[in-house]
Amino acid sequence: MTRQAGELELRQLSSTFVELCRIESPSGSERRCAEFVTAELETLGLEVAQDEAGALTGSDCGNLLTRVPASRAGAPPRSLMLCAHLDTVPLRAPVEPVLVDGVYENANEGILGADNKAAVAVLLALARHAVREGSPIDLELLFTVGEETSLAGARAFDANRLRSDFGYVLDHASPIGGVIVGSPTQFLLEATFRGAAAHAGICPEQGRSAIVAAARAVAAMPLGRLDARTTANVGTIVGGSAVNIVPERCELLVEVRSLDDVRAEEVVAELVDRIHEAANLPECDCDVDVSVERMFAGYALSGAAPAVKAAEGALRACGYEPERISSGGGSDANALIAQGFPTVNLANGTERNHEPGECVAVEALEGMLDVTLALLDEVAALPAGVAV
Repeated sequence: MTRQAGELELRQLSSTFVELCRIESPSGSERRCAEFVTAELETLGLEVAQDEAGALTGSDCGNLLTRVPASRAGAPPRSLMLCAHLDTVPLRAPVEPVLVDGVYENANEGILGADNKAAVAVLLALARHAVREGSPIDLELLFTVGEETSLAGARAFDANRLRSDFGYVLDHASPIGGVIVGSPTQFLLEATFRGAAAHAGICPEQGRSAIVAAARAVAAMPLGRLDARTTANVGTIVGGSAVNIVPERCELLVEVRSLDDVRAEEVVAELVDRIHEAANLPECDCDVDVSVERMFAGYALSGAAPAVKAAEGALRACGYEPERISSGGGSDANALIAQGFPTVNLANGTERNHEPGECVAVEALEGMLDVTLALLDEVAALPAGVAV
């Protein structure tokens, strides 16, 4: 394969990635990152539109959308959307990217932010290339907020604004080549236990511990990997006010994911039963309120879909062997597909996302830029009238 990106573009790609990682942007605080992205795009002469997702999701900014028109003579009437998210999971430590043996990692004991700033950097590099060298098709770039909080930004985005035939999200932390053809449904359960406060040293018998009730519920729950397609996890437990007070309130936050919708609903029902049973134990005797929300829907893509075929063609053109994957992770693709917009999530070569020690190789950054450039050519080559 002949690399389309030049050496200057590759150097800019790495420097942009480092700058992005240094901008702290946990979910809800994406404005500084959005301002950086906007400035980069406007420098290229592109217009950037921001929607109202911030007000809807609790973020300090909305989703960003820009368009790069085709500039090559005889360009086919095709348009392609590419998406990355601006937010990260919460930081445990400041981010100071360092390059160790060709791999970027955080010098401190915390996440790097490669999820998903590796993809953001790639899309900015793609925009530079498309403006300077021309694009065979129209291009739309979408940068979302709140992806790490159950795809909040993408769920608030109006997919009817997109003009593209289909799109790609670059947001799966696995080796380049992965084409995500299956993704789970996610349910979120919130349980609030209410007991009775009492002095823990003088009259504990008069109290009813909400924390004990919550602990009994958690102990009775099926958690972790329940089968090859299903997981459940208690994410947070918050309760109590002081060590000398029997706690009268405790809150649990639990998620269930499954590639099988029916199985997901069965597990949710079982967890709700365990919560109520624990609250009603004689030694607990607590009231409990439970809410269940379906955060996003799962999907299964056909291997014959043009978007899947185009992705596989682009990967092969860049020397990668495509692998169709059913993942336990969600992405903005879930939210866009739910709105009827065909989308494929692609692995982007990042490693250990959401963990201290998260990293990405320079080779992976450059490889994903190659893949996105090849995607433009693959989509441009699709026969006229191909249904998507």
